[in-house]
Amino acid sequence: MRVLVIIDPPSSLRPRSDTSVAIMDECLLRGHSVFVCEPQDMSLRENRPFAEVQAVQAVSRETAPAVTVASGTEQLPLSHFHAVLMRKDPPFDATYLQATQILEYARGQTFLMNDPRGLREANEKLYIFRFPDLIADTIVTRKMDEIRAFQAKLGCDIVVKPIDGFGGSAVFHLRAGDSNVSAILEVSTHSGKRWVMAQRYLPEGKQGDKRIHLLGGEPVGWLWRVPAGDDIRANLAAGGTAHATELSARDREICARLRPHLLADGLHFVGIDIIGNYLLEVNVTSPTGVQAVSRLYNFRLEAKLVDYIESHAPRMD
Repeated sequence: MRVLVIIDPPSSLRPRSDTSVAIMDECLLRGHSVFVCEPQDMSLRENRPFAEVQAVQAVSRETAPAVTVASGTEQLPLSHFHAVLMRKDPPFDATYLQATQILEYARGQTFLMNDPRGLREANEKLYIFRFPDLIADTIVTRKMDEIRAFQAKLGCDIVVKPIDGFGGSAVFHLRAGDSNVSAILEVSTHSGKRWVMAQRYLPEGKQGDKRIHLLGGEPVGWLWRVPAGDDIRANLAAGGTAHATELSARDREICARLRPHLLADGLHFVGIDIIGNYLLEVNVTSPTGVQAVSRLYNFRLEAKLVDYIESHAPRMD
């Protein structure tokens, strides 16, 4: 099988934490050919999508570089690959958007994970609004006065974060009556020029949140992420630590509710975040945490991912 992974620069990948590294490692162990490119390496020629790719020669899960690639590049049509994995980290900017539009022309020629239409539709912060009964009190706005009014109505602390952020970046805890609220909102909204999500602060989040990986809409891996010190962010990229946990009945209810929507949108592999009884985010661009799950439970979650890719890839010579 020939697999193309669209990623950030290979030199930026982290050996012990990046899920893309684990997937590529598993593919190589199975004898598959793995190639990488960045979104800007894609092109269209005569209505056919191409990419300037580099072959992956080796993967390390201990020391950098995580991925060793061949020095030369090849221009290959995306139809050459059995599977194309869009694994570029946010932000979802113009380059990312246009890359998904180019990927549209590969539809039906290769297995696309995740589907470009689903990636465009499923903003990681906004997708939860499809399930209003599963989320805490939340608004999205650019207007600082609306955020102040929202907090005043709730009468409690709130959390504010940009809708294009990732990895716990630019997440603010606004305490009721805090004299710094105006300054924080100016920074967070870029003085009213950037949309942010304002959400009821959930005190149980101090103990951590739950990351659940869904594959084909079914939960296949999960972990408990605990914030460092007084930080409200449990993201592993922000210093949180990973711990083993179990799925509750509510967790399974949330997964079951999401499943038909994810399948309809071609979102084969996602990571959802839950605090208490509430769905916080649906991560679709480059869900991480797979290596942490594999270490916690002493099994290779990435093997399930590659099994899934193999079962959905078209048959080719």
